Amino acid sequence: MRRDDLGDLATFLAVAEARSFTRAAALLGTSQSAISQTVRRLEESIGLKLLTRTTRRVAPTAAGEQLMETLRPALDGIDARLAALSALKDRPSGTVRITSSRHAAHTILMPAVLALLERHPDVQVEISVDGKLTDIVSERFDAGVRLGEQIEKDMIAVRISPDLRMAVLGSPAYFAGHGRPMAPQDLTHHRCINMRFETQGGLYAWEFEKDGRALNVRVEGALIVNDVPMILDAATQGAGLACVLEDQACAHLAQGSLVRVLEDWCPPFPGYRLYYPDRRQLPPAFSLLVDALRYRGD
Repeated sequence: MRRDDLGDLATFLAVAEARSFTRAAALLGTSQSAISQTVRRLEESIGLKLLTRTTRRVAPTAAGEQLMETLRPALDGIDARLAALSALKDRPSGTVRITSSRHAAHTILMPAVLALLERHPDVQVEISVDGKLTDIVSERFDAGVRLGEQIEKDMIAVRISPDLRMAVLGSPAYFAGHGRPMAPQDLTHHRCINMRFETQGGLYAWEFEKDGRALNVRVEGALIVNDVPMILDAATQGAGLACVLEDQACAHLAQGSLVRVLEDWCPPFPGYRLYYPDRRQLPPAFSLLVDALRYRGD
């Protein structure tokens, strides 16, 4: 293999994983035409077609799939070795890319990341806020942050938050006019503010549990929102009942603008986890971030 082939192979892998010459060019910081020429040169060198191209999509051929399976672990090993060399320097450096839900990014990631960057100025962290369950391998993220119950079993998961609880809330004025639900089944007689998922687009079914009995309730109401601050604002104005994470409503509860109900039906559940693929040797910058985020509570 010629020395230039390694760069061509890395370029091919970027296109094959991104399924797009445009996205690959953006990731590699080069032009689409340069990417296309590199892949064409590699195909001519190997003597096999590696990618099929249409006006709408790019996909690897059977030969391309085999090459991808060989390249990914090989290039990951090279990256890990190169990153490990930075440990020999006095100051750790490198870039860490993380995808996270909005709530976790604001409450968990940002405080830890800002403190880390203050201590290690040569480290760079990129946070991508996304409500979808991102494939961190294909999207080239180092790690992701999601609720523990949402993480695939083949990922390493590090606990970075305490357990969480949901809270059902309403304004004093709403309860004065409609009464309080005493059990989840009573919600069918109340106006509720629905939350639409960003992932599948469906509506969130309110989840309850008591004495080992789980119960999901699909609530009804005139308002559907996909933003928690808007849901809380509507609830304070008496538009209906809301169901959000407990810590998202702390300020409203302290002010008395919202009142909690059905608390005995909302037990704790596993909180946020930092998850990433199995790696034998973590890059120093990433190791620092894992340690900074690791939950050390009770």
